Amino acid sequence: MKARITVTLKNGVLDPQGKAIEHALSGLGFDGVGQVRQGKVFDIELTGADKAKAEADLKAMCDKLLANTVIENYSVAIT
Repeated sequence: MKARITVTLKNGVLDPQGKAIEHALSGLGFDGVGQVRQGKVFDIELTGADKAKAEADLKAMCDKLLANTVIENYSVAIT
C-alpha cells in the first residue's frame, strides 16, 4: 500500500521560502505568478492491507514527526 502525505503551512503563517521562490520566479522572467506557498510531500510505502490501521498510523506519524501541527496542516491520501 502506498500513501502520500502533503504538509503545508496554515493560512496566516508567514512563508519566507515561498516569498523567496516568488521573487526568484519573477527574476527569471515568469510574469503573472501570484503568491507562492512552499510545502513538503512524503511518499510512503506501507506493508499490510488494513487501510484503517494504515490511515491511523500515517496520521500518528504526521502528529509526532512529519508535521509541526502548530503551524502546519497535513493531508493523507492512500492509494
